[in-house]
Amino acid sequence: MAKNMNDHLTEMLGKKGDCIVFTTAAQTSKDFYAVHFVTESVVTAITIANGTGDSSLHTTIPAGTVIFANITAITMTSGVAIGYNN
Repeated sequence: MAKNMNDHLTEMLGKKGDCIVFTTAAQTSKDFYAVHFVTESVVTAITIANGTGDSSLHTTIPAGTVIFANITAITMTSGVAIGYNN
């Protein structure tokens, strides 16, 4: 079913499902549609459903960055992020 503008707005406001604030605890078996990095964060692994490429990486993400993708797992060594569930 196609989403309407109200559905998209509700998601952007974090009201379409629950959200998880996390730090260095590995997030696995998730169904995030977006991850917002509240502080500068170091990501060491990320898995995106139907994504291609290497899931293991070591990169610094600037504070305020949002990744919009179907993220099923993410691991950080530092920082704070909010994962928004589908």
